[in-house]
Amino acid sequence: MTTIELIDVGTPITTLWLPVYASLVPCGFPSPASDELEELFDLNRLLFRHPEATYLIRVSGESMQGAEIHAGDLLAVDKHIEADHNHIVVAVIEGECTVKRLVRRGSNWWLQAENPAYPDYPITEPENLRIWGVVTHVVHELIPGKLTALLRSRD
Repeated sequence: MTTIELIDVGTPITTLWLPVYASLVPCGFPSPASDELEELFDLNRLLFRHPEATYLIRVSGESMQGAEIHAGDLLAVDKHIEADHNHIVVAVIEGECTVKRLVRRGSNWWLQAENPAYPDYPITEPENLRIWGVVTHVVHELIPGKLTALLRSRD
């Protein structure tokens, strides 16, 4: 199972206005960048649509690699959203916490890993399953150690 560390979000006190530029930046060949500012965007509104029902978690393990969720990533999880087919969820099965994709196959439900090295988990006894929320965003750091250092600085 995946180890999960819960991080309280609380209610955002201030807005975090960031510039959003009108032009798209290709990931292929370079093109002239546009200096045209389209709008300002509050990052809190993106990550925390329901701040009173949202929390952050850090994950370990590699069972969700195919969904681009890697060990150490930070996930925004919304408890307000009702889990449905194809959502990635934080689930508790018989006391063990995990992050998996909730999948319906015919009339049966499964918790599906996104790595072929890990088995899918059939939900045969729904009373033994608790959904703690739907994963809405993944923060994947590209400069190793920065996220860990920021989280440590909270202590």
